Amino acid sequence: MTEIEISLLAKKVAADTQFWIALTGVFGAVVGVIVTVLGNLLQDCLRGKTQRRIDRYRQKLLRNLLEDETFQWRKLSTLSSVIGCNEEQTKAHLIAIGARGSEKSDDMWGLISRNPLPKFQQ
Repeated sequence: MTEIEISLLAKKVAADTQFWIALTGVFGAVVGVIVTVLGNLLQDCLRGKTQRRIDRYRQKLLRNLLEDETFQWRKLSTLSSVIGCNEEQTKAHLIAIGARGSEKSDDMWGLISRNPLPKFQQ
């Protein structure tokens, strides 16, 4: 081989090496993005699963409180305190289990099955 051929071969090898280095860098970046996205999705899924379990337990507690024969209606502040939520969150849980607020007192809640609305309001 002549010196010119060796020089051309060296330049081609260098260009090929730079190509593979660049391709490896792009591949690494793509893999990094995919792993990050999948990790975030998994984390959100697990966090959501835990929150759904807590919400189901809170709703079960509310249902037990509202099905107690001792009370026809319960105070919102009591219900909120028992399940550890603020009043807005408690109202959302109450609606989800089929409860309603009293027409006579804003602070009182009961199950619709035990406290149906009068016919003229339905």
